[in-house]
Amino acid sequence: MLIDRAVVEVRSGNGGNGAISFLQEKNMPKGGPDGGNGGKGGSVYLIAKKNVNTLLAYRHSKVLQAMDGGKGDKKMRSGKNAEDVIAEVPVGTLVYQEEGNLLLADLSQEGQMVCVAKGGRGGRGNAAFKTSRLRIPRIAENGHPGERKRLILELKLVADAGLIGFPSVGKSTFLNIVSKANVATADYPFTTLIPNLGVVTLPDSYSQFVLADMPGLIEGAHEGKGLGISFLRHIERCRVLVHMVSMGGERD
Repeated sequence: MLIDRAVVEVRSGNGGNGAISFLQEKNMPKGGPDGGNGGKGGSVYLIAKKNVNTLLAYRHSKVLQAMDGGKGDKKMRSGKNAEDVIAEVPVGTLVYQEEGNLLLADLSQEGQMVCVAKGGRGGRGNAAFKTSRLRIPRIAENGHPGERKRLILELKLVADAGLIGFPSVGKSTFLNIVSKANVATADYPFTTLIPNLGVVTLPDSYSQFVLADMPGLIEGAHEGKGLGISFLRHIERCRVLVHMVSMGGERD
């Protein structure tokens, strides 16, 4: 099932707090500050992958969350940096920030990646505050907070050519014949409810291209009639549009 739109929340991790500590050894009971820095919070990334074909995975997974960075420790030990979260999306995914409908990225290439929530920086431990005037600092920084956003993911299929036309003019049948697709066909309008893709192999057996079959478009679609026009974003990336016209006479 093609799911071409999803809303998700992303939360990066907070930075770890810096430590307040003083060196205590057998021969140095009142040593200097040795509090370490906090670790970096994990960030959240989206990466475009060709082997992912739909946003179905995000229909139920509403939150992508990274972990917080570790706290600093004594003996100048820094907190552990949290691992980043890298989530896979289909090639052709548009990433919008819901607030302001701001476009953050157009992931149109395999392997293209974008950071959608940056992890917070770790706070400094008290050892970082030692100066010639302040030899015994009793202060440390808290970790910086992570980011929290709501994102809208929209998929625009990436195809070389797109089939458009009225319902029931043979678009799906044509796709099945010229490719190895197995799209359902029937003698009634709107058999195709979602875009379908097929790989067409040319006679030389070496060259291939991707052909997309679009749901039927009818008069008044811009007003919401039929299936509307929301699916038309899938043909925006097509290099060629093939308009199929029925030769069976006038339509009712």
